[in-house]
Amino acid sequence: MKAIQITEPGKVCLTDISTPALQAGEILVKVIYAGFCGSDLNTYCGKNPMVQLPVIPGHEIGGVIAEIGTDVPDHFRLGMACTVNPYTSCGYCPSCRNGRPNACEHNQTLGVQRNGGMCEYIVIPWQKVITDGTLTPKQFALVEPMSVGFHAVARGQVTDLDYVMVIGCGMIGMGAIIRSALRGANVIAVDIDQEKLQLATTFGACHTINSSSQSIHEALKEITNGKGADVVIEAVGSPETYRLAVSAVAFTGRVVCIGYAKHEILFETKYFVMKEMDIRGSRNAMPEDFRAVMEYLKQTTSPISRLISGIYHPGQAQEALEQWKKEPGKVFRLLITFE
Repeated sequence: MKAIQITEPGKVCLTDISTPALQAGEILVKVIYAGFCGSDLNTYCGKNPMVQLPVIPGHEIGGVIAEIGTDVPDHFRLGMACTVNPYTSCGYCPSCRNGRPNACEHNQTLGVQRNGGMCEYIVIPWQKVITDGTLTPKQFALVEPMSVGFHAVARGQVTDLDYVMVIGCGMIGMGAIIRSALRGANVIAVDIDQEKLQLATTFGACHTINSSSQSIHEALKEITNGKGADVVIEAVGSPETYRLAVSAVAFTGRVVCIGYAKHEILFETKYFVMKEMDIRGSRNAMPEDFRAVMEYLKQTTSPISRLISGIYHPGQAQEALEQWKKEPGKVFRLLITFE
């Protein structure tokens, strides 16, 4: 079968590998769409320390059930559209024992710590296969990246009483905007790209701040009557946006960190104490976040298709990553289709 491999920084190849053999308790998924995410771009650019090359990328999968092994519950049917939960959990580390397997100390995400789903077929334990009778494979390919933003909102304990500032309106930030709006919050979207900010308003943002042309603090002061944001969700991963989150959050507010900063960051730590703020990490997503995204996709009238910046065939994978590398601020999700 055909598979996409990142063999070294800046180099992608299309290769032939054996179709995986099906074992008891497993399902063979025919991959229809697989999305490139930020971790895949970092792998391509040689900036992902968690990856050992060569690797098959891809953990945002939309496909159909092609074959079912023995000892699989009978509610799974051939031809059902599906996605997969791409994370593993050991069951015994502190995160797992505390009921938060998404942050398992020994997690291995598809396409990062192990080969992923940018191939024609992938074998998955049935417990990790997620089906629904309504969604299409293309919609399913958006579930995992959106669920990461949904999970950040859960970590921030967002309510309808909150002003929520989301820094970064990429795919994950947009997920955070959507979920915050669904919870009734007053959402403030921050980005340097006006087109993304305009799209954020269609997904529920009440206010937008273009940080390339506006004073963030002045705009935030006006929006919140000088109080600051009750919750700030950092979805960029730069020193500047991390410091912005700390300075913009209200006294006793919550800062939720999704983005991986690639450099050490200096903080005025007095604000941690003075504001008695909560600083919370947010990693991956929980099954309930997947379900919430799926329900949203079934009910929304918002232009979800605009979150797909391009669809490519497997032989165009390097072209897709080069496009993203050249214009990182213009891309939401790039999909590879094996249809």
